[in-house]
Amino acid sequence: MKGRNVDNSIAEVETTAGQKARVILRGRLDADSIAANWGRVVEPLRQARATAVHIDASGVDYCDGAGVGLLIELRRIAARNGGQMTIQGLPDELTPLVEMASLDDPTVRALDPPPPVPVLVRVGRSVNEVLRDLSQMITFTGEVAVALAWAISHPRQVRWRDVRMVAEKVGVNALPVAGLLGVLVGAIVAYQTAAPLRNFGADADVYVADIIAVAVLRELGPLITAILAAGRTGSAFAAEVGTMKVTEELDALTTMGLSPVRFLIVPRVLAAVLVLPFLCVFVDLISIAGGYAVFATLGYPLATFCRRTLEVVNYVDLLGGLFKMLVFALLVAAIGCQRGLVTRQGPGAVGDSTTRAVVAGIILVIAADYLLGAAYFHLGI
Repeated sequence: MKGRNVDNSIAEVETTAGQKARVILRGRLDADSIAANWGRVVEPLRQARATAVHIDASGVDYCDGAGVGLLIELRRIAARNGGQMTIQGLPDELTPLVEMASLDDPTVRALDPPPPVPVLVRVGRSVNEVLRDLSQMITFTGEVAVALAWAISHPRQVRWRDVRMVAEKVGVNALPVAGLLGVLVGAIVAYQTAAPLRNFGADADVYVADIIAVAVLRELGPLITAILAAGRTGSAFAAEVGTMKVTEELDALTTMGLSPVRFLIVPRVLAAVLVLPFLCVFVDLISIAGGYAVFATLGYPLATFCRRTLEVVNYVDLLGGLFKMLVFALLVAAIGCQRGLVTRQGPGAVGDSTTRAVVAGIILVIAADYLLGAAYFHLGI
């Protein structure tokens, strides 16, 4: 008995009564051709229970993983019948790829799950990571301080064009979202203070103007601006510097004798420190305006709101808030750049650095706000 199955695309299969089979392969053994002809090649050999499968691959000019899969299946059929498979005529350039089909057990065995890590080991690793990050931040703070001192002493060597471009992104482009946040926060504070104040008397809600002005200038304005900057500016700095680290542009700068801190970090930090205080003033004004919108619904005129605002606040409140904003801007810009500089390799490294920059920036801003608030309290500011 002799059977013959002819496929004009990739193979010709011949089976004999002696349980021998000959498969002539030709053309491209890729995913498309294998998917269309898999059954036409494999089924005749299974039905014939061929024990000796001979492959003539002299006509093959391309073979990918799908072609290797076909050879593995043909070898399995021969092995299950107690025989073996031989290959001849395979082009030299395809031999290394097809040799993968000669493995004793081509089935990929699932890896054993890793042993569970003890709690103390995980805690120790976390503490070690925190200490390492803290060490890197302290080192980077020193480098930035030296670089800023150099920039102050050598203003003509600062890349002011880059400072202007970064300042536009940090400040001007943030005006719409900063204004939206400011007006909403001002209105929220007004609503949240009006109801409790009414418990102290019919006209007690007139003090809403006092609370809004003091809270916005001393606390909410700088804090809102800093958190917004951590989300926009810090993440952008981390992504930009991190991408340069992954693409080895920082190594190229170092090779050319340029300091990445002076060349990249100083313009970004200067831009943030120079622009974010002005953005804070904008948020202050918009927040007070949002508070007035609610104040007007309580039945008070604009003159009353302005009079009470000017009576309760002074330049110390404004300067105290701006000093906070100056510190917040330095922290947000520095931590964003630092996270970018320590970006690791890998497809998700830049995303990780961006996330860590935002989280670390917000934490540092709140911690600094607490310290400055305590200092203001004890200094009587």
